[in-house]
Amino acid sequence: MPWIKAARSTGVTGQVVTRPRPLDPAKFRDPAVTAKGERRASVALAGLRTLWINTGTLCNITCRNCYIESSPRNDALAYITAAEVAGYLDEAEAAGAPLTQVGFTGGEPFLNRDLPAMLRDVLGRGIEALVLTNAMKPMMNHAAALLALRAEFGERLTLRVSLDHHEAALHDLERGEGAFDRTMEGLAWLARHGFRIHVAGRAGFGAGDEAAMRAGYAALFRAHAIPVDAADPVALMLFPEMDASVDVPEITEACWGILGKSPDSLMCASARMVVKRRGAERPAVVACTLLPYDPQFELGASLAEASRPVALNHPHCAKFCVLGGAACGGCAGARPARLGTIRRAGCADLLQLAQHHHALHGQRRAAAFAAPAAY
Repeated sequence: MPWIKAARSTGVTGQVVTRPRPLDPAKFRDPAVTAKGERRASVALAGLRTLWINTGTLCNITCRNCYIESSPRNDALAYITAAEVAGYLDEAEAAGAPLTQVGFTGGEPFLNRDLPAMLRDVLGRGIEALVLTNAMKPMMNHAAALLALRAEFGERLTLRVSLDHHEAALHDLERGEGAFDRTMEGLAWLARHGFRIHVAGRAGFGAGDEAAMRAGYAALFRAHAIPVDAADPVALMLFPEMDASVDVPEITEACWGILGKSPDSLMCASARMVVKRRGAERPAVVACTLLPYDPQFELGASLAEASRPVALNHPHCAKFCVLGGAACGGCAGARPARLGTIRRAGCADLLQLAQHHHALHGQRRAAAFAAPAAY
């Protein structure tokens, strides 16, 4: 592929690690049209089914490739309060939104002391709650509150635990030495106490072999009595990699027909996220969980203001959502684009990205060892 150049070093495996071409600076400049002058695709809000709450970007660990740059020192997104969350829940209810799930993400959500109260509010309204967590000490600090919620609301509460790989070495490469063992302790505690558990992994560590990745997770879950079906794409979500500095094609209105996809399959058709910026008087609503810092995706202070269409004017829109087929909520998301479909359509730009997406899977494992700063 002419747009992927070989790296100048090899990994410990002896494989040559390739690097993708940097993003063309002419792309993603105009929300209405692409660099080629074509009409950019946008997605209308079909109905607010999932509301994400960012509890704050502070985290108990620092990962090598955190899309939101969470760490013990990054408080760019401040702790949101239970009262502020209640206001958005009240607004959704008054508007008759078809809200079925509220997801909590961070940072590490359990660092926010209001999280148990927020969960109780959501669950008490008959809405399902999803918490994304690394299942370490911050979660265990709320063990009593979690057990009370589990006893009262049962499987309406789901905890999705981040476990980047089924082997400790690769997980710890991303999250720090000993992280795998600490997360497994939390995961086992959740399992022993009957919580509904999902797991999130990283597809890029699978060398392009999803079946082998799922088999590895299945063996791990069996060994530790973790009740997660590794074959279920919702119970075990394997997320594609995100790197906004890599060149990707822009998604045009014609791409829906080329790919055989509906805009309604993207998460911005059914979800929004509430964030509270450090120093801000009140929270704001952004288009999705992946773009908390980009001002063009801040849609307003209320859910009503944030109901307008979202232009797919960011590399993540193409790679993660449209072609990657990923979604952050409790559904599997759109199907990833298939190479054969794109070839038959004759769309060179999309074929380029899909080929890169498939090829890069096979390089991640070597890249992780060869160039730690690259990802």
